[in-house]
Amino acid sequence: METKNLTCINCPLGCALTVTLEGTCILEIKGNTCKRGAEYAKKEVTNPVRMVTSTVRVTGGVLPMVSVKTREAIPKEKMFACVRELKQICLKAPVKMGAVILSDVAGTGVDIVATKEIEEEEVKQNVS
Repeated sequence: METKNLTCINCPLGCALTVTLEGTCILEIKGNTCKRGAEYAKKEVTNPVRMVTSTVRVTGGVLPMVSVKTREAIPKEKMFACVRELKQICLKAPVKMGAVILSDVAGTGVDIVATKEIEEEEVKQNVS
């Protein structure tokens, strides 16, 4: 038997959860004050997922970076692969909010989308 201790993140209460497992079978979940806590614990020990938020470089824009996120949660073990792929990207302005920056990040089937709009930098011409 194995015991895992978690802190629920579904609401501000932050219940201290204790999950008792036998292999991959959940025997007991204790400490939750609502059923959402039990659901969180079940998902966290069987298939943990996370949203990834980061930034990507932009050239020719009013800002040098644009904020991005996964469209939905990805498997926790794919987070570092996701970030490695994002480090390789450099976009050209303009960037529209909601635009797909990278499809199927780290083989997850989930897209990375821009969460901010980056306009092109105005080019000042030297008039003589």
